[in-house]
Amino acid sequence: MATIARRAPVGNDVLERLKSVVGPAGTIDDPSDIAPYCRAWRGIWAGDAPLVLRPANAEEVAALVRICAETGTAIVPQGGITGLTGASQPHEDRSEVIISTQRMKRIRGIDIANDTMTVDAGVILREIQQAASDANRLFPLSLGAEGSCQIGGNISTNAGGNQVLRYGNTRSLVLGLEVVLANGEIWNGLRGLRKDNTGYDMKQLFIGAEGTLGIITGATLRLFPKPSDTVSAYIGIESPTAAVELLSLLRSKLGESISAFELMRRAIIDLLLTGVPGHSDPMPSVHPWYVLMEVAGQGEPGTLNAPLADALGAAMEAGLVRDAMITTSGEQARKLWKMREDLAEAQKSAGGSIAHDISVPLSRIPEFIEKADAAVAKAYPGVRHCCFGHVGDGNLHYNPIRPVDWTYERFHAEYPNMNKIVHDLVVSLGGSISAEHGIGRLRLEENYRYKSPVEIGMMAAVKKALDPKNIMNPGKVLRD
Repeated sequence: MATIARRAPVGNDVLERLKSVVGPAGTIDDPSDIAPYCRAWRGIWAGDAPLVLRPANAEEVAALVRICAETGTAIVPQGGITGLTGASQPHEDRSEVIISTQRMKRIRGIDIANDTMTVDAGVILREIQQAASDANRLFPLSLGAEGSCQIGGNISTNAGGNQVLRYGNTRSLVLGLEVVLANGEIWNGLRGLRKDNTGYDMKQLFIGAEGTLGIITGATLRLFPKPSDTVSAYIGIESPTAAVELLSLLRSKLGESISAFELMRRAIIDLLLTGVPGHSDPMPSVHPWYVLMEVAGQGEPGTLNAPLADALGAAMEAGLVRDAMITTSGEQARKLWKMREDLAEAQKSAGGSIAHDISVPLSRIPEFIEKADAAVAKAYPGVRHCCFGHVGDGNLHYNPIRPVDWTYERFHAEYPNMNKIVHDLVVSLGGSISAEHGIGRLRLEENYRYKSPVEIGMMAAVKKALDPKNIMNPGKVLRD
């Protein structure tokens, strides 16, 4: 990646002032130790920073930000470094310092009667899930990186995951925030309220803002009753059209008990079985597409099996299902969901893909897949189609894999053109070019291409109002 001169490197006097706030325990200044904080976990993005600061609490974050605001020093807020769009990596000119929430790991409290949990921004998602479970509650946000991602980053990117269909994305799971603003003030909005009609809902500005408006230091999260019965089903179907119609039929019979509904193309299943050890074909019959779904609810274990079987029977009679299996144990269900989780590894084993994280209205999913397949195949004969995703909320990962006789480098050079083919179609169908991964640096210029000048102007006005010196994660989401 070429070096782009944006700002002057941070001066040593500023670095020393920042170090004094957090002390040795909160300072990383050795280049070899800094390097992992500057690289994305997929290796696409890598920058350089002179200092990583790891404050222990919101007050230390605020003290650091005040120094940065005074000196015009840019900040890269950082959580678990699991993002995919370059939002949490610094640029290459050493003009930014990284403020990591890594040491901010307190679960501040659980209010069982109010079904809320208040946490520091640096708490690992899986730890939140476990703390909720220990209290006989559910925190439903679930994604592949949950063992290392931090809740502050999840909120900053408005993370999605497998259960958005029932519970909504992160935006729906946050009741209150604590945020350090760009001038170093602390806004305490940690209210566990479901109704608060007193003006602008300020927390929503910071959810999905990717650290460009402030640094989230704490959150009050919604909890839900812990399901006492959960069952999954693996379903062979003919087409995406069948998947959309199947979801509609099942929702009419099972209602809100459907917590996840994933669509997978047979081609990606084949790549998984041949390229990722530890998996076997769950079903003896082969089908063009599959749905992996989950239903969950209250009641005695096993009570959901009969309603699910009846609903699938009705779907089979309607010609929407070719074959289906319902899990009979938690271990069997875990194996199925591990297949879904490992689809990224399957693409890697096949030589790499060009990934798209898109959403379209549910009714347009079949049209999108048909037209995208045709357009991509016409532009790149021999391309291997790869499509899977959270069809229940319209979010697809449409990731064409390189032709077998192409090198990865040759295929990856087509990234801009491939994106244009796919994203032009997405927008024409009323969709979004980023459903859950965010904009960061990866989609920055595309955001300007597809959003109207009015919408970009509104976003820029908010940025200017809350971060007039442009020190909060500059060059991400909006142009520097």
